Amino acid sequence: MISKELLKGTLKPIVLKLLAENGRMYGYELTRKVEEISEGKIKLTFGALYPVLHKMEDDGILTTESENFNNRIRIYYRLTAKGDNTVKDKVSELKEFIEIITAIMKPQSGLNYV
Repeated sequence: MISKELLKGTLKPIVLKLLAENGRMYGYELTRKVEEISEGKIKLTFGALYPVLHKMEDDGILTTESENFNNRIRIYYRLTAKGDNTVKDKVSELKEFIEIITAIMKPQSGLNYV
């Protein structure tokens, strides 16, 4: 399983990408989708997810819609126009970071720590 420390800096672009691909999603749906795609290696907690969602909503990146589902209120998150522009930047930034980390983690001078 991936540690909370590694996940923390990547959660925003992950959520943005999923919302860009799926239109609107609710919190539990986001957690299940990440777990499914990562084959169980990434398990989002609500304590990690909801502060990110609320911050993006406060920043005008997301908007919410409430819907009654089986006598329960379900909050759906959707990208705003600002969010649509943010997705490309954040996903691109994360991809560049992954490339840099991959280069750093390559064995140097014949040493192999893995």
